[in-house]
Amino acid sequence: MNGTLTDVEGLLVGHAVRRERPTGCTVILAREGAVAGVDVRGAAPGTRETDLLNPLNTVQQVHAIVLAGGSAFGLDAATGVMSWLESEGIGFKVGPTRVPIVPAAILFDLGIGDARIRPDAACGREAAMAASAAAVPQGSVGAGAGATVGKLHGMARAMKGGVGSASIRLPNGIVVAALVAVNARGDVIDPTTGKVVAGVRTADGRHLADARELLRQGVPAPAPVAENTTLGVVATNATLTKSEASLVARMAHDGFARAIAPVHTPSDGDVIFALATGKQAGVADVGLIGALAADVTAQAIVNAVQRADPLPSLPSARTLVP
Repeated sequence: MNGTLTDVEGLLVGHAVRRERPTGCTVILAREGAVAGVDVRGAAPGTRETDLLNPLNTVQQVHAIVLAGGSAFGLDAATGVMSWLESEGIGFKVGPTRVPIVPAAILFDLGIGDARIRPDAACGREAAMAASAAAVPQGSVGAGAGATVGKLHGMARAMKGGVGSASIRLPNGIVVAALVAVNARGDVIDPTTGKVVAGVRTADGRHLADARELLRQGVPAPAPVAENTTLGVVATNATLTKSEASLVARMAHDGFARAIAPVHTPSDGDVIFALATGKQAGVADVGLIGALAADVTAQAIVNAVQRADPLPSLPSARTLVP
């Protein structure tokens, strides 16, 4: 166990970063295929191939999930992943052709640096080629390279977000893990202490203001814009159906609610994918897996901001003076 998403046997993770902005993408590979579900909660999502994950629809497995910065432009990263998977002979067999199934979701980070630089097909291909079963690098990497949090009062008082991951293994061998790219409008809260880890800062920029208190005081904030979104992938080695995977994705959103405040806002496009590799045979306890998915999701969110590196005018949880 390495404490990250790759503890789920059958999954590989790779990042690619365009540091000149910065932005990037993260690819979760399931070379042998994985049953998948999805749950979209935010009001400003940007997604690709999520309708295919509806349990009523034909295709039963996916071969990769792509998370990317770059707003809607970043969806192009999935094209590079599809191209690479096809070259590897991986995909849904349609006659002589293999069609890789690659759902994707994006977050908005165009306000960081030169917006003309964004994840593209080459970024997706690079991340896919880098994917491995090693412990997932966390912090200012992949889809979290340009991520920010605490934007209740705009970017001037925001902090750095990032990518985080966490996992848990039960005595019976079931593993549940999460990877989250945290780019929330809200603050990140450590659910074990109830304290803000990263979020909106005070007017002088030196301290945490606590979005929960600002909301309760009715402090006026700028009109929200769709410059946010937190993206997650939860996974298990258990055997699930598409319906069960979708339920796990739905339950995992409880992790967002525990660790982000406010969350699922009109300017967040929050999405969680769920993957089941089926390496553990037998009937799964879906309720248990969903509950654990929420736990590891919350921990992954905290890990993301704790591992993030600062940018000019954007401190991180590690650098903000208490």
